[in-house]
Amino acid sequence: MAAHLIQGREIILPVRVRQATVGGAMYAVRADAARAVIAYSGLDVAEAIPGKAVCALVFIDYTDSDLDAYHEFGVAFLVRPPEMSGPASVSELWRAGVFVHWLPVDQGFTMEAGRAIWGFPKELADIELRLGSPYKRCLLRKDDRLVIDLLTRPGVPLPGATRIPAEAYTHRDGVTRRIPWTMTTRSLRARPGGSMIRLGNHPIAKELSELGLPKRPLLTVTCQAAMSFGPATAL
Repeated sequence: MAAHLIQGREIILPVRVRQATVGGAMYAVRADAARAVIAYSGLDVAEAIPGKAVCALVFIDYTDSDLDAYHEFGVAFLVRPPEMSGPASVSELWRAGVFVHWLPVDQGFTMEAGRAIWGFPKELADIELRLGSPYKRCLLRKDDRLVIDLLTRPGVPLPGATRIPAEAYTHRDGVTRRIPWTMTTRSLRARPGGSMIRLGNHPIAKELSELGLPKRPLLTVTCQAAMSFGPATAL
């Protein structure tokens, strides 16, 4: 059983999230532009259609987890598993992992834990979540500059709980890592389109604009979720 000492607390893996509210949107972006953004990782994007990659913008309110309660925002890309070779194909999306490119949080403990245990690119930011109505909104500021204002509209309810096993990838201190990750969703809602974003003047906002945002998303999703994160493996 893997364990890590973070700020005097022992964190035992797998780390579990018992309750979280998740919202986000997925966008089709130019594959060559996305490759340039994540080139430092040594990974390649998965192409949803030839020439197009998928960029996900996600906000999460963790209310009960082994790393305490906190807010988080993520910029991520669907990527090909490192062992996959040959020409890109649509079918590879079923095997795609999630490369986490940027992951601001609003609490210091989870920032240190995320960096030390998995190499997540966590940094402190001001994350305001407005979740009290069907319309979910995230306002993210970093260094007193607006990065993004993301508003999601409610989608169609999907019945039952869904367990999604996946692999997350991170890169920190010159090392790319693979992390086994499972999410079980409930109260899931999804719809095509369904999100609006406003970009600020932060460098990350500029990077998103160079990917072609703001634009209509492929899909918007909101749900309640539980999660589990296993130990990282260096590639």
